[in-house]
Amino acid sequence: MAYTAIDDPEAYFQVKLYAGDSTNHAITLDGDTDMQPDFVWIKETDDAINHYVFDSVRGVGKKLSPNTSSAESDSDSTWFASFDSDGFSIGSEDNINDTGDNYVAWCWKESATSGFDILTYTGTGSDASISHSLSAIPQMIIVKTRSATDGWHVYHESMGNDKNIKLNLTAANYTSNNWKKVDPTSSVFYLKSGTYDTNIDTRTYVAYLFAAKQGFSKFGSYEGNGNADGTFVYTGFRPAFLMFKNADAGSSNWQIYDNKRHGYNSANELFRANANNAGADVDPIDILSNGFKQLNTAASNNVSGQTYIYMAFAEAPFVNSNGVPCNAR
Repeated sequence: MAYTAIDDPEAYFQVKLYAGDSTNHAITLDGDTDMQPDFVWIKETDDAINHYVFDSVRGVGKKLSPNTSSAESDSDSTWFASFDSDGFSIGSEDNINDTGDNYVAWCWKESATSGFDILTYTGTGSDASISHSLSAIPQMIIVKTRSATDGWHVYHESMGNDKNIKLNLTAANYTSNNWKKVDPTSSVFYLKSGTYDTNIDTRTYVAYLFAAKQGFSKFGSYEGNGNADGTFVYTGFRPAFLMFKNADAGSSNWQIYDNKRHGYNSANELFRANANNAGADVDPIDILSNGFKQLNTAASNNVSGQTYIYMAFAEAPFVNSNGVPCNAR
C-alpha cells in the first residue's frame, strides 16, 4: 500500500526557531536532512512585527509582507542575505534579527516532487494562461502584485474556480474575476481579461502554487460542527505546518500552527497570517499523527455548518513506505 509519496518531509519543508543577535550570520536548519530553501517566511514570536517572505525566484533582495497589501520592497544584506545549502543567512535588521527577540522561519524547497512552484509574470489585462512547473494540477495558488499596493489573492480548489479569498484580510471568500473561472491544469492556470487584481496590464506579480502529495502535503476543507469535542480532519501525516481559514465568514483569521513553537495538544501557539500578532496566543487544537482536531468553536476554527479551507505540510507521514507508523505530537 502506498502510504506516502515522500518518506523524508525534511528534504522539502522545515520549521526553524532562532534567536536574534543583530549580527550577520547563517541560520542552519535542524533537520537530519540538509535542505536549501527557495521560500522562507519569517515571523518574530515576541512582538507585534509584520510577517516577511523571501524567495529565490524574485531574488534575495526582495521582500513582501503577507499580512499587508504593501508592494514589494528592496532590501539589502542587512535583511536577507542568501539561501544556503542547509538554511539561509540574515543580516542585522531588527525585524528579523533583533538581539533578545525570537523568530520562527517556515522554509520550503521548490520542487515538482513536493508539489511547490514559484513563478513571476507580468499582467496584460487580456485573457492569459500562465505556465507552471508542477506537472500536477495546483490545488492552491497565492498571487501577489509586486509593483503595486494590493492584497494577496488566493485560489483554493475547495472553493471553486469562481471564488477568491485574501490572505491579508479576515474577509470571507467572494465571487471574483481574478481567476478565469476555468480549473487550472497540470501545466497552466488561467487569468481573465480586464482590470482584475491578478492581471492588471504592466503590473508584475509573483505566484506560489501548491499541489498535494500523499503523506507530505494536503489542501482541503472541512465543515465546522460547533462542538467543543472537536472536528477531526484527516491529512495522512503529522503536520509540521498548518494554516486554515473560515471561507464562509468575515472577521475570521488565517490561523497558523507549527511543530516547533511552544505548545502541546489542546494548547498550541498560533499566528495569524493576516495580522502581526506576537506568538503567545494559544488555541485548543490537537496536532495528531494523521491530522488535526479542532477543539475551539470560535469563528476562525469550528462554527457549525461553515466551510474552512486549509493547507498542511508534514513532519512525518502517518505510515512511511516501509509500513512504519508515526506518533502524535
